[in-house]
Amino acid sequence: MAEIYLAGGCFWGTEHFLKRINGVVSTQVGYANGNTSNPSYHDVCHRDTGHAETVRVEYNPEVVGLPLILSLFFKTIDPTSLNRQGGDAGTQYRTGIYYTDDADRPVAAAALAALAERYTKPIAVELEPLRSFFPAEDYHQHYLDKNPGGYCHIAPELFALAQKANRG
Repeated sequence: MAEIYLAGGCFWGTEHFLKRINGVVSTQVGYANGNTSNPSYHDVCHRDTGHAETVRVEYNPEVVGLPLILSLFFKTIDPTSLNRQGGDAGTQYRTGIYYTDDADRPVAAAALAALAERYTKPIAVELEPLRSFFPAEDYHQHYLDKNPGGYCHIAPELFALAQKANRG
């Protein structure tokens, strides 16, 4: 198994989207690359913790590769928007790719370079090693499964795209 950590604004929708990709084994929402330990949602939203709402994605690289995961992820964000996705604004809603395997850095860098060719504005997606990750509270895990009418910044038709992307 392999893992990558993706920040795409509100983690509810990002998690709901990513777990539909064939080959994704598990997802977990949490707070990444901040400057405090074990923050709460309240801390992340109302204190200067530096964390990004992030999804830990565990996947089987024999079924789905990182380039496909990233290309699908890019469809769910405005990669030129700094600290804002959909109706959410603040540094916790920044976009990012956080890796634990150094071999993933050039793959993600190439994906970001290809993405940048499609935009005239600069790409605002961070690419950094994962420094820290703290799981979010239980009520945030698989939130949109538990609350089907909950807020989501991702267009509903994209969820079907994730399911169809790499199926035979």
